[in-house]
Formats: sequence, structure tokens, C-alpha cells
Amino acid sequence: MPLTLTPNMPDQDAIYQDLIAAHEGLSKDDSDALNARLILILMNHIGDREVLVEALRAAK
Repeated sequence: MPLTLTPNMPDQDAIYQDLIAAHEGLSKDDSDALNARLILILMNHIGDREVLVEALRAAK
């Protein structure tokens, strides 16, 4: 499965607002921890090492 880098969410603005709302009221450390947990949850959901390595390269 190749990595999808083109827009792939029907309501990108709404999901972005959900992400921002999830961080409201958190300290920097708690916000960083939320991001780390979210990344690990989504990596587990993807489950394809090749896709994840490609994503890591793209993000870097």
C-alpha cells in the first residue's frame, strides 16, 4: 500500500479543529504526550512498516 500524500479527508478543516480542541487547556508536556499517543495509535492502525517508514521520511 503506497503512502497517500494528497488530501484524503472529506472535512479537513473540521478534523483540524478537533485536533486543536483536543489540545486545549493542556500544558506543553501534556500536549506533547497527546501527540505521541496519537502518533502511536495511528501507526498501529496503519500497521504497514513500509508505509510508516515512507511517512517518516516524508515528514523529515
